[in-house]
Formats: sequence, C-alpha cells, structure tokens
Amino acid sequence: MTPLKVNAHLHTPYSFSAFKDINDALDRAVAEGVQVVGINDFYMTAGYKDWAEGCTSRGLFPLFNIEFISLNEEDQKAGLRVNDPGNPGRTYLSGKGLSYPFKLDDPYASFLAGVVAESNAQVKAMYHKVNEILAATKAGFTLNFEWIETELTNGLIRERHLAKALRMKAYENCGNNDVAIKELLHKLFGGRELKSSVSDHAGVENEIRANLLKAGGAAFVPEDPKAFLPMQTVCEIILAGGGIPTYPFLADDAKGGYTDFEKDLERVAQQLTGRGFHSVEFITTRNDVHLLEKYASYLHDQGFVVTLGSEHNTPAMEPLELFARNSAPLTERLLQINYEGACVVAAHQHLVAQGLSGYVDIQGNADRSKREDFVKLGDELIKSKTAQDVTHA
Repeated sequence: MTPLKVNAHLHTPYSFSAFKDINDALDRAVAEGVQVVGINDFYMTAGYKDWAEGCTSRGLFPLFNIEFISLNEEDQKAGLRVNDPGNPGRTYLSGKGLSYPFKLDDPYASFLAGVVAESNAQVKAMYHKVNEILAATKAGFTLNFEWIETELTNGLIRERHLAKALRMKAYENCGNNDVAIKELLHKLFGGRELKSSVSDHAGVENEIRANLLKAGGAAFVPEDPKAFLPMQTVCEIILAGGGIPTYPFLADDAKGGYTDFEKDLERVAQQLTGRGFHSVEFITTRNDVHLLEKYASYLHDQGFVVTLGSEHNTPAMEPLELFARNSAPLTERLLQINYEGACVVAAHQHLVAQGLSGYVDIQGNADRSKREDFVKLGDELIKSKTAQDVTHA
C-alpha cells in the first residue's frame, strides 16, 4: 500500500490559524502534494462545509475532526500532568472522523455551545483589561470587540485573536513606524523590550500573548472551571457526533522530557486503553523524529489508530507537509503509520455518515482486530477520490 501525504490536524480561522481562510489552507496542501487533510478546530464544526467543498474541487480527501480542552479531576487532584505541561489534569482531546453533514443533539449540543460561550467570555474579560492598559498608557487608541469578532473570527474568539488585533491596531496607530511601535509595546509590556523584529508579525503577537495575556500578564484572566468539561463528557460529545475519541500526545520536549502521564510508554498505552481510547495523534514539529517513531510505532503495534498533524494554530506559517522537530523529514515508517491511521478515520466517517457503525461504536468500543479491514476500505475511498479528474478552484 503506497502511503499518500497526510496532515490530519489543521486549524482554520474558525478557531485560530496561520491561514487567511480555508481556501488558503487547501491551496497550500495542493502545492505541497498533501492529499489527505483533516480540519481540527477547537470546539467548532462550522468550517466543515467549506472544507468539504474545497477538498472536492481540488481532489483532496477531507477528514472531519474537532478539538477540546477537558479536565480530569482525578488527575488534577493527583497533580498528574497529562498533555498540558503546565496544568495538572487538563487534557486536550480530539475527535476524529465526525459525521458529515454534522449533527449533534441535546444535551451534547448545549454542552458544546456552553463551552464556546465560556471561552468567549474569558477573552472578552481580557479585552476589557487590555483597553484599561491602553487608556492608562495613553496609547491613543483602544480595541473594538465587535470589530475583532467580525473581522478576525468565525464565531470562536481566542486570546490569539486579541493579540493579533492589538498588534494590528498598534501598527496602524504608529503609522507602521518601527521605532514608535517598539516604544509603544515597551510601555504596554511594563518596561520589557520587544525581542522580535517589528516585521515578524507572528513573533510580535506571541510576545503580546506572553507579556499581557498569559498567567502573570497584566491583562490575564484565569479561565472559569466551567470552560472545561469533564474528559468523559467530551468523549461522549465526540461519540454523539459520530467521531473517534483521540488522545493527542505531547510526547518529548526539546530536552527529551515527557509529562508524568506520558513518560512510561508501556504504561500510558495501557492507561489509554483503560480510559477507552483506541486512537492517538501527534503534532510532529514538537518531537524528535526518532523518539516520535518510537512512540508512534509502539502505539500502532498495540493496535491504536495513529495519526499525525501540524495544527497551524499559531500566527507562524509552516509547511503543511509534515516534519519533525528542526524540520527533520518523517521516516517511511511514520508516513505509513500516518496514512493507515487516516484510512481508518476515512472509513469510519464514511460508514457513520450512512448511519452505520464505524471503527468505534456509539459507546466508544472498538474491535482492534478489525483495524486492517478499515485501513483497506479507507485506502480505497481515499485513492478513489484523489484520483478523480477535478477542476482546481
């Protein structure tokens, strides 16, 4: 089986993204020869229709995914760092291969809407603090929340949108004068100098977040616990939406370290299985290629569905073709594992869309011995769609 290039985890402007819009993301996929692409926004499925239509017009195969931040209170009480290195118990989760067209009934639709509302409320509280800082420093301008919501977002407002808006308005107010911009940010940062070049928009926005919006920053507002649903509830939402609950590995950091939960590979595989997970993913640029292959290979051999992605949920534009840390190319083994994982997701969402049971059933159970059958079906589906003659958008 010849693996196609896959990027199974991409954020779009429906949450926050390096891409201008969905067409930008998909055009870049075509240019880089990435043929299987997974939309994976935080809390949102609103981009699915544009993603599906854009993929069809370009001969790409779409995967329909979603991402959540959940909370495991037991892990939190134990001080266990899971896949958020700074917050014990806080656990990022993805849903892979949700039904399309997407449909979610109550109470799960209300749970999801509530999370979006809480997330937006936290950012709005930070927005008010930013405007207080702008007034106190006599910056000469303030931000407009409605403008941010209308011009920079598609429904979900994150702190990165706030950082982008502040960078844009600061540059505009300073007439794009480098010296004036640095002086203004020096005041807003409480006397700290801007380290990035003014022309490095992504770097400047990251510094705005670090100095103002993250813990310890003057505009920081802690998240309300209501913004984090219990891990089990998130899994139930994913299953109700037709998807496969998926655990995103943080895996090795720059020093080769792991979180408490992930450091013992054999144990974490057993624990994830015990928690009802049959699917995992990695964001490859975070990891050393050899350590990534070690983890992905072991989990694949244990029967997990393994997919890889890049996120693209920061201002920095990176390639859509996947690389490990320091731009190291992925190994043939990783490319094969990723493609097989994408095939399972493709087969699952195909069956679920027809009202049939997919790789996991509505209770989240999976027969891992049937994984190869799903790989075969997914391979046929993907290669049938990507082989079609299409008119490029």
